[in-house]
Amino acid sequence: MKAPTLSIAAVERDTGLSKDTLRVWERRYGFPLPQRDAQGERSYPLDQVEKLRIVRRLMDGGHRPGRVVGMPIDELRRLSESSPEPVRGTATAAAPLEPVAPALNQYLELVRAHDLVALRRLLTQAQLSLGLSRFVVEVVVPLNTLVGDAWMRGQLEIFEEHACSEVLHGVMRQALYLLPQPPADTRPNVLLTTFPGEPHGLGLLLAEVLLGMAGARCTSLGLQTPLWDTVLAAQAFEADIVVLAFSGATNPQQVTDSLVELRAKLPPPVEVWVGGAAPVLHRRTPAGITALAALGDLQGALTRWRER
Repeated sequence: MKAPTLSIAAVERDTGLSKDTLRVWERRYGFPLPQRDAQGERSYPLDQVEKLRIVRRLMDGGHRPGRVVGMPIDELRRLSESSPEPVRGTATAAAPLEPVAPALNQYLELVRAHDLVALRRLLTQAQLSLGLSRFVVEVVVPLNTLVGDAWMRGQLEIFEEHACSEVLHGVMRQALYLLPQPPADTRPNVLLTTFPGEPHGLGLLLAEVLLGMAGARCTSLGLQTPLWDTVLAAQAFEADIVVLAFSGATNPQQVTDSLVELRAKLPPPVEVWVGGAAPVLHRRTPAGITALAALGDLQGALTRWRER
């Protein structure tokens, strides 16, 4: 399998370095060294994106790009550790100097201690340190799974699970609001929602964040939209793709029947992407439905859509 990459627009959003800056550095310093996708567009491996984040932090601390861009990443990390914290008010002022996510158990202990202020602060620091894409995949998704498992084993009360979920929602909504809005003519237009009876919305929110970072124009209807209203919304918002999220609690037959009906009611060019913890999505995927095994598969699916 090919290693995951980010588009130049996603790197711009993730690091705060403009597209022009990335292109100039490529010519002047020989870094970054992007690959090319099927359309010939630049795509950046995640290890290069991590190095760009450290370079950006060092620049915020007063270092010149000509000095640091060509340095190996290990030297950059050591320099970052020994550098003073950036001046307050810069984009990275609240971020730790090294992009390290605390162990998931550290978050879980804060949930058990009911210290939601510290939990929110630690999550926000991890997001700024890791970048939004890695934060979603490496922290939010596994933490949400860990909290759910702890609740199922009786190690957390329901109110504690709900409180953690609200903190995660808040951190991700703040990150979503800070994403730049794509131009009005950007494609694809993506409509996000869940079917009636599906009360869990974190996966839907994470999908919206990742799609937004990849440059899609997203419209979320929130949770539990009636099927026919989803069809009407797809028409009203000129959706190219309808994304639906499912938890493991949904009725398998109801999921299948609803997806078959939705597919029949939508115009053939409108794609339907589904994901989540419902096993039926992958055991019996209805015709005309794209089932994604993980949130990380969204970028690849979006790339394939653009190629088509």
